[in-house]
Amino acid sequence: MDTSRLKRRGPCEWELPASGRMRVPGVIFASKELVQAMDDKVAEQVANVASLPGIVDASYAMPDAHWGYGFPIGGVAAFDADEGGVVSAGGVGFDISCGVRTLHTGLKAADVEGVKRQLADVLFARIPAGVGSTGALRLSGPEMDAMLRGGARWAVKEGYGSEADLLRIEEHGCVASADPKAVSEMAKKRQRDEMGTLGSGNHYLEVQVVDQVFDAVVAQAYGLAEGDVVVSIHCGSRGLGHQIGTDFLREMVVAAGQAGIVLPDRELACAPLKSALGQRYLGAMRAAINCALANRQILTHLAREAFATVLPGTRLPLLYDVSHNTCKEEIHTSADGRKRRLFVHRKGATRAFGPGHAELPAEYRQAGQPVLIGGSMGTASWILAGAAGTGERAFGSACHGAGRAMSRSEALRRWHGSNVVDELAAKGIMIRSPSFRGVAEEAPLAYKDVGEVVDAADHAGLASKVARLRPLVCVKG
Repeated sequence: MDTSRLKRRGPCEWELPASGRMRVPGVIFASKELVQAMDDKVAEQVANVASLPGIVDASYAMPDAHWGYGFPIGGVAAFDADEGGVVSAGGVGFDISCGVRTLHTGLKAADVEGVKRQLADVLFARIPAGVGSTGALRLSGPEMDAMLRGGARWAVKEGYGSEADLLRIEEHGCVASADPKAVSEMAKKRQRDEMGTLGSGNHYLEVQVVDQVFDAVVAQAYGLAEGDVVVSIHCGSRGLGHQIGTDFLREMVVAAGQAGIVLPDRELACAPLKSALGQRYLGAMRAAINCALANRQILTHLAREAFATVLPGTRLPLLYDVSHNTCKEEIHTSADGRKRRLFVHRKGATRAFGPGHAELPAEYRQAGQPVLIGGSMGTASWILAGAAGTGERAFGSACHGAGRAMSRSEALRRWHGSNVVDELAAKGIMIRSPSFRGVAEEAPLAYKDVGEVVDAADHAGLASKVARLRPLVCVKG
């Protein structure tokens, strides 16, 4: 990225001054090295988002930002419904509520070393993964609507997990005001056989070990110590979320013009929050969030069964579940000191509420929200904590992963999946995937250095480092 247009506001904070149609400035949280490595398209998209009606304070980009559909991936923007604000399907993304949940196992690395290969095989056999993967569950029409309204709560009632799980999920496992009637029959049809599946792309189920703790006090609050084995699940709303994005973007392109909204890029298609279309999209998007929460809950159940097969008596209590790719209605104090009801779009960005926030589980309230940062098969994942004051910084948001450094097509030109699997096996990381092509597309070096991204988030005050997780086994879509 050409940094000549940017004003440096701190070691990991850059301002793109408002110009042209921009209503607010842009802010990019990144080290000099990360911002220079970003495509110029990121700055262009940050500026385009800053031109949308009702945007508050700034258009933000996280340290893992890269080019996306309309909004940059790693983009955050909040809109005020009472001041003509909009909701944008491109500002949420297609994989609605893609997110990460992390589970304790009560095991140490030595406990799984001798059964790592068996564990990899059993997890791969039990966890449906890959393009078009289907699960054992097939939902009828009424069951689909109940799932879209109930999220993880519905899944628990159906026997997938326990009430204790719901205490450690955003919104306690179910977003209110979901509207299954706003979800098309095509979206429901695509999801009918996909509950309890990982899907493809960057989705995974990973067995990991805590290899370094950076904040012992917060780690203790989260129940983490060096050498602990945990399980992380990264997936979203599958075909249903993608279809909702497709359906509403088509409508929003037309509606934006009818509402007099000038779009610098048609991929920023949006609708006024108070319009009928805006409300329908919010209802459908919330249903997709519930779908993703239910999906991860079912996958948790399958992972628990797999562990019990290999290591009888092992329990996998939930540490936390947090989504990215959402639009959430939240109360924040804007830069002018006003408390405002805002609709916060986080696309490839994670909520990161700081200590004391009322929405956090009681046991984490003093420490701050767990922020779960996914790696890429052979690289570390991280657990951060929402830092003090982040509730009013980028609207309580942080990065969600490493962020791609190259396209999937470029990754395919550089690597063969079988070679990637062999190289990682030599490092003690067992990869299981139905597709060597998918492995090549997700090769670790196709992503930015996640450690640099996390350092930037920490230095920018978005979230603070707690623990680093090293992969042992990865089931990859």
